[in-house]
Amino acid sequence: MAEFNTIGSAPRAGSRIGAAQIDAGLRAHMNKVYGTMSVGLLLTFLAAWAVGTNEVLMQTLFTGMTRYVVMFAPLVMVFAFGAAINKMSAAGAQLFFYAFAALMGVSISYIFMIYTDFSIAQTFLVTSIAFAGLSLYGYTTKKDISGWGAFLIMGVIGILVAMVVNIFLQSEAIMFAISIIGVLIFAGLTAYDTQKIKNTYLQHAHGGDTEWLGKAAIMGALNLYLDFINMFMFLLHLMGNRD
Repeated sequence: MAEFNTIGSAPRAGSRIGAAQIDAGLRAHMNKVYGTMSVGLLLTFLAAWAVGTNEVLMQTLFTGMTRYVVMFAPLVMVFAFGAAINKMSAAGAQLFFYAFAALMGVSISYIFMIYTDFSIAQTFLVTSIAFAGLSLYGYTTKKDISGWGAFLIMGVIGILVAMVVNIFLQSEAIMFAISIIGVLIFAGLTAYDTQKIKNTYLQHAHGGDTEWLGKAAIMGALNLYLDFINMFMFLLHLMGNRD
């Protein structure tokens, strides 16, 4: 998962904010996170549908080596975003996120050629319900789940390596195992990232640096967006009906 670098980026000192203002600010911050994420998901769906239902575009983008460029371009953008966000404005970071979301839609557009429209919609609904419950847990739990982070990130790296290897092996059994593990890992990351977003705001809200908090909201939206998309894709492999 992309991480927002807080080292050397601590908010400027300012007047202390009251508890009521902190609570109101946190609600506004989380609303921005979820709102930005939702717009990103909408852009992803529109891009995926526009490309996935166009046979000419599909043949152009998913033939030969081009398909690997399309598949891995979003991953490159995520790493570039994590490295460059501290140098961006909040508006620039938001624009970058929306561009990434659209590119992700192109990258996963093949699902419209493989799975039925009903199974895609059904899986999206299941993912939405699961995501809402997991994110609510991460936001409301009093338990500190920050310790999950290292284990879950190691799991993500392991999944990426296994998926690259399976590109050459083409093993359905391995992909099935990857999908089950992937659902569990990104379910855990949904709760973990939600709590992290909340705690990051509470730790830095007193500084009053709206630009910094704005970029933190964009990075939070990106992390939750990635959790949702990955959980959706793994569930689709498990639940989806093929055309």
